[in-house]
Amino acid sequence: MMDIHQILKKLPHRYPILLVDRVIELEMGKRIRALKNVTINEPHFTGHFPHRPVMPGVMILEAMAQAATVLTLVSQGIELDDKSVVYFAGIDAARFKRPVEPGDQLVLDVTLDRAKASIYKFTGRAYVGEELACEAELLCTMRRVES
Repeated sequence: MMDIHQILKKLPHRYPILLVDRVIELEMGKRIRALKNVTINEPHFTGHFPHRPVMPGVMILEAMAQAATVLTLVSQGIELDDKSVVYFAGIDAARFKRPVEPGDQLVLDVTLDRAKASIYKFTGRAYVGEELACEAELLCTMRRVES
């Protein structure tokens, strides 16, 4: 559905914080399924944890939020400029069910629950294979910023 080149045109994030590699499904205004390939080369693995590398939970939440941002931008035909940002407004009911390790492929399944003014509420789930790794309710907002 969207490859890395198309994602780079939508998201302002770049290495090492870009956490969406491919979009495999997108239902306009409703739902997105995206992939994050987890590799040992990612900088957080040098310290989390050197003896047993595990993807930090906040990075999994960030990956879901980036997928949510792609869903919103594509669905609404929005192009972010250098004066626009998308921020977390809240994270609720986050649960981590299994560790995510190098070599795993994280499937990000995010559904838009509500959009009101510039606040968007999503339900996100991240899977490794058929196993649920993380779930959370995400609140995001788009804002204009001054340089």
